[in-house]
Amino acid sequence: MKIQLAPRNQRLSQARAQAGFTLVELITVILILGVLAAVALPRYADLQGKAREAKVKGVLGSVKAASALVKATAMANGTSCGAASGTTASLEGVSVDLNHCYAQALGALTTGILAASNVSSADSWVIDGTNLGGATAGSTVQINLSDATTPASCSISYKSATNSTTPPVISANTGGC
Repeated sequence: MKIQLAPRNQRLSQARAQAGFTLVELITVILILGVLAAVALPRYADLQGKAREAKVKGVLGSVKAASALVKATAMANGTSCGAASGTTASLEGVSVDLNHCYAQALGALTTGILAASNVSSADSWVIDGTNLGGATAGSTVQINLSDATTPASCSISYKSATNSTTPPVISANTGGC
């Protein structure tokens, strides 16, 4: 049996054809990767803003849960819900000032809604390592995320209850996160 070999120059051209990619193939792959990057990059560009917004929503959840827990504790202890001030409830050793059985909107870090929701320590407003700022105006306390682009527009507002049948107004503003 006789083995037929391809001519030498045909074998060399086959070896060259399988040696690598052509310039057109490389440019095509680079273009496809460029288009994918251009489409995907805007989706992930504002991750810090989304993280700050999520943190505000987390604090909002904490404030809402604390408000409900304070009300339940006060009612379980038989506290009169008709009083706008002068009553307290104890949560894990923290005395929380009440307003119609809900936590009061106080700027004090160790009492009121700030202490009940655990968004403050004895000397600063901080949660998960992020500094918070805030202000109290009348019966409303505002908790700002201080590292936001516009802290006042990346905040939670807590307005004290006006009577025993109307709960506090708790809202979040995430427009400036």
